[in-house]
Amino acid sequence: MPGFKDLFYHFFGWFLFGLINPLWRCISRIPALPLFSGWRRRGEIEHDPEQSEDKQRLRKYSSDVEEGVTEVLPDNRIDSWPSEKKAEEEDELHCDYDSTWESEHVESPPSKKTTYSRGHRNYKFSRFENAARDMWKYRHDYPNLHRTENSWQQEHDAKPNLNFYLGNTRSLPDGVYIKDFHNNWYGDYARLEYVHTFIQWLFPLQEPGVNYEAKTLTKQEIQDFLNSDDAKCNLRLSYELMLDFYGIKLKDVETGEVTRAPNWSERFQNLNRHTHNNLRITRILKCLGTLGYPHYQAPLVQFFLEETLVNNELQSVKDSALSYFVFAVLNRQERQKLLKFAYEHYEPKEEFVWCPKKIQRVWSSHWQE
Repeated sequence: MPGFKDLFYHFFGWFLFGLINPLWRCISRIPALPLFSGWRRRGEIEHDPEQSEDKQRLRKYSSDVEEGVTEVLPDNRIDSWPSEKKAEEEDELHCDYDSTWESEHVESPPSKKTTYSRGHRNYKFSRFENAARDMWKYRHDYPNLHRTENSWQQEHDAKPNLNFYLGNTRSLPDGVYIKDFHNNWYGDYARLEYVHTFIQWLFPLQEPGVNYEAKTLTKQEIQDFLNSDDAKCNLRLSYELMLDFYGIKLKDVETGEVTRAPNWSERFQNLNRHTHNNLRITRILKCLGTLGYPHYQAPLVQFFLEETLVNNELQSVKDSALSYFVFAVLNRQERQKLLKFAYEHYEPKEEFVWCPKKIQRVWSSHWQE
């Protein structure tokens, strides 16, 4: 049984806490005291996702999410994009970073992002918005991307990606020539699955990846690559290498039409198990659009939409196909066709979030007629 002294300390502590706690709350709300007001603001940001998003926005590149590539945009760059959009009617699925359905020739999201309260935001739509922001940056040549390494490469006339594709240099750190990738890695599915330092060399971009020994593309390097038949031919062979890895075959080298490869069933299982390949496919689509094969983009995306939505295969790929693959396609008319096909075969339709409701209503009314 506790003694008198223990009871005294117990009640004294309870009384002191009851007195100080309300007083502390009042003091912490006084804005004139920077120490306490700073504490209060941090608490507010933690519980206010919209304010937190306005104060600090993270840029993530879909092709390298597995690689941890993030960049914080400071406040003075958040609203730096141009605003040329016409007034939009209220639409719960209107995405500021997708201009697939607009009449302007130049895609340019508004300076302020449409926001909804947390309770009313659709989870799928929120994921799509994040993806759409990334794909907008790709389609607009990565605005605000720091190009420190690019500047050094341009100054020293270094073209590591082009030289690699012309067979002059090896990839790093693997030390493999482009012809050896095509001859020795083709069909080596274990190596293609578990080695993560080759994809940045086979499909270079203007955005960085996890392999710090791989360099990003420069503007001049892109132009020289597009003017090189040998480099473009080797890129097509790299594309066929990865298509085979995924159980796909390039049916027409002119149009980019693809079809199932003989080993599709086994490779589809691997693709379902190892979802990091969705990020690789996004990288491949971006690279095709940058280095001379934009007409290859839509056929590959169409293939994945058919497999996921019509044939009910590759369910681990479906979300990436809708949120990323479709919006990597540079041609706006092709994107519209792909989304219409996706909506037609998606169930349940009330959960389709990848185009505005007003577009969905138009499609539905046409089908009902």
